[in-house]
Amino acid sequence: MAKINVKETEIAIINNSENDYISITDIAKYKTDNPSAAIGNWMRNRNTIEFLGLWEIIHNPNFKPLEFEGFKKEAGLNAFTMSPQKWISSTNAVGFISKSGRYGGTYAQRDIAFKFASWISVEFELYLVKEFQRLKEEEQKQIGWSAKRELAKINYRIHTDAIKYNLIPQELTLQQTALVYANEADVLNVALFGITAKEWREQNPDLKGNMRDYATINELISLSNMENLNAVLIDEKIPQKERLIKLNRIAIQQISILENVEERKFLK
Repeated sequence: MAKINVKETEIAIINNSENDYISITDIAKYKTDNPSAAIGNWMRNRNTIEFLGLWEIIHNPNFKPLEFEGFKKEAGLNAFTMSPQKWISSTNAVGFISKSGRYGGTYAQRDIAFKFASWISVEFELYLVKEFQRLKEEEQKQIGWSAKRELAKINYRIHTDAIKYNLIPQELTLQQTALVYANEADVLNVALFGITAKEWREQNPDLKGNMRDYATINELISLSNMENLNAVLIDEKIPQKERLIKLNRIAIQQISILENVEERKFLK
């Protein structure tokens, strides 16, 4: 569950079957202390029923159109009442989710939630859309970081295999072997970050994980490239001191290029 703040109103968002559902109970709280009544009044409207029905026809192959047609004929009449629960059970709708418990309330697929927000307040809808887009952008950045981190982990296997077959004699103990791996990992750490893993831990005693877990996307891209390159240099029997100098130069160059690319995108 994610949360955004819109006009000093906290709005919960959940993901279901790769669809974002926004709490219209929270949206209604912007205007009223009785959100259920506000949602019910909105769903009594004929335009609302038509919108909900068309949305379901487009997105839901199991939607019941005959029940929808019946509701559409009754919508707007004084005796007509509607609620998300009634709509779901009668039409097999998927545009709403009704939850109970601590984070309970009515959630609507984002298209429907934006429609409801517009009914509550056009100004509120504009701020809601803006904050929702900001949340999605942040999520995409996190996905990008995670992808680069996984790539760096995969390439690290290539790196460790090169160490295994070129730098570790068979007669070494497990402890000695671990030291060789750690030493070569620190070649990359020093080349890119300027410090060893031990130095980073001493400087950041309260942080969990390692320095690579806190690297930027650009640093992870460079790290992934350097792991491949160092594997090649190890295969070519190039001494560690020379490899460190080469890798440091490449890291500086790559980070500079990547940052310039970001700046050009920002200027556009």
